[in-house]
Amino acid sequence: MEELNLNDRIVEAANTIDLSSFEGLMEGIHAADIAEVLETLEVEAVESILDRLDSERVADVLVEIDEDVRADLLTRYSTADIAHDLVENMDSDDAADMLSELSDALTREVLSKVEDVEQAKKIAQLLTYDEDSAGALMGTELVTVNEGLTALRCVAAMRNQAENIDRVHAVYVVNDAAILVGTLSLKKLLTAQRTANITDLYTPIKHTVLSNTPAEDVANMMQKYDLFVLPVINAAGELLGRITLDDVVDFIREEAERDYQLASGLTDEVESDDTVFEVTRARIPWLLIGLFGGLIVALMLGENEGDIKSVPALALFMPLIAAMAGNVGVQSSAIVVQALASETKEQNIIAKLWKELSVGLVNGLILAATMYGAGLLLGYDQLVTLTVAVSLLTVIVFASLFGTFIPLLLNRFNIDAALATGPFITTANDVIGLIIYFQIGRYIIGY
Repeated sequence: MEELNLNDRIVEAANTIDLSSFEGLMEGIHAADIAEVLETLEVEAVESILDRLDSERVADVLVEIDEDVRADLLTRYSTADIAHDLVENMDSDDAADMLSELSDALTREVLSKVEDVEQAKKIAQLLTYDEDSAGALMGTELVTVNEGLTALRCVAAMRNQAENIDRVHAVYVVNDAAILVGTLSLKKLLTAQRTANITDLYTPIKHTVLSNTPAEDVANMMQKYDLFVLPVINAAGELLGRITLDDVVDFIREEAERDYQLASGLTDEVESDDTVFEVTRARIPWLLIGLFGGLIVALMLGENEGDIKSVPALALFMPLIAAMAGNVGVQSSAIVVQALASETKEQNIIAKLWKELSVGLVNGLILAATMYGAGLLLGYDQLVTLTVAVSLLTVIVFASLFGTFIPLLLNRFNIDAALATGPFITTANDVIGLIIYFQIGRYIIGY
């Protein structure tokens, strides 16, 4: 009910002519809530609302809004408006994210019109970092103090810097060479004597990342140590910026969405409002792989047509073998992909690998025994039942091996291991599972 009221307030605001009524309706609504509702409205209604918001609020909304909607809205702004109304009201990391969606020429033009030259240089530097690196995630809004200051002078320095920063996440202590040495607790600062030296108050820095550190490693570190903010340094130890938890959460969400799409057989990011051609282009590669795998299965069945004619009951269990091979392979690959994403030590990954293989063997024995007993109770030929049971055990163990090996192989060649949980591994296991099935059938039944 609360969400419905919120939607109604924003929609009503869009149709309000009187500015004071509009401001009253929009008062107290978070930028993220405004963005969520605006994504459901027509572009004209969105523009009507944004035109009546102050520049700072518009910037906050555009940070939260869907990228496709934002890209459409940005085409309606001049480069001067983007520079003055948006970029100058955003944190550096958010501004860099927005400008990365524009062409290089437009980005240069926008930055040339930003009044704060130093801020423009910082944003330009952020745009040079790889997309999935710590440098791309960090913001440059910082409060820093020199370790040689007293508590009183430190407060004065912090006050001057904080005037231009919306949120102070941490106070960093640097030496005369601008090398990061620690963080300063506000509690210690407020309770210290005015003449106390900062060298006696700050806590030595424990966790930092380089600007080229993979964003995935940054997320793992912040999760492991429950960090809300993480400083970014260069190779010399100079403080470059900071990464906050909200930036990491956005990255994790985007990675999860991308991995889900890869696991579903989508090679590109697909949005609900994409064209038929764009959606087809994203889906067709893996569908073609599935089609190719199906043709291989058809050819293989043709090669084994005589075996099926000799023992028709074998055909009844082909779907079971193929399904179990695909399911076990996807389960095993998902475990390894998760381990690769969360573990940094190779021995931990190997331990998970051996554990998964052991689980596959135990599961295979249980399922094979169940299959053998059920087959005999249902009156199937003993040799056929034994063939299915042994094949099931073999296929499950093989699928566990294949499902663990492929992600590790992809990871070794710097290919996203999430591909291993998609149609590729399912199709491969289907084909290989049936090959194993017929070979064991020849050995046991002897047709």
